[in-house]
Amino acid sequence: MSTSAYLPHIEEITLSEMLPRVFVGESIPNSAVWLTNLTFRRGKNYLVEAPSGGGKSSLMSYLYGNRRDFKGKLLFNGVDTAALRLPDWQEIRRRHIAYLPQDLSLFPELTAIDNIKLKNSLTDHLDMQRIMEWMRRLGIDTRADYPARKMSIGQQQRLAIIRALAMPFDFLILDEPVSHLDSANNLIAAEIIAEEVARQGAAVISTSVGNPILLHSAINIKL
Repeated sequence: MSTSAYLPHIEEITLSEMLPRVFVGESIPNSAVWLTNLTFRRGKNYLVEAPSGGGKSSLMSYLYGNRRDFKGKLLFNGVDTAALRLPDWQEIRRRHIAYLPQDLSLFPELTAIDNIKLKNSLTDHLDMQRIMEWMRRLGIDTRADYPARKMSIGQQQRLAIIRALAMPFDFLILDEPVSHLDSANNLIAAEIIAEEVARQGAAVISTSVGNPILLHSAINIKL
């Protein structure tokens, strides 16, 4: 299947009767996500909340195409993603969906700035002035030349947020993006994300177990 079905934008992501296969046969509590019909729309912010083990990270992996161990359907612009080939997913991950996983997936031996540059080089989406300004606002500009492994977990999380923004996207999916940030850095990260999301007319889908990113007008969804 050609990705032309999604260009120039993915406007909607729909979950139709989806359920992680590990939950099949179990009693599922009331959920606004599993075994329902739920549509995420470009241009809106969503906060998915659930206790640990509720399937938040699984949901994010499904949206990004990293996993397919679910029943039901995942649709982009009404098209079943089960028909997508690897080149389709590669283009979607390059142009349409940005992802910040809970484990951050930084390259530990690369410097902070090189982690961002490596991602940015795929599309040349950001200029260095914007990157350095974001690093300054998040208080990690003085760590630009530090290997990522030598940064604190909070610094790594701020770095990973900037790296996730270093591409064009219709949907920005964030798995517990501020779990190690204080309220001040949470707010700054949210402001930067909101600015870039508005610039691209995109949507945010973020998860939380109690420390949500402080995005305005987020639609709360209980997993």
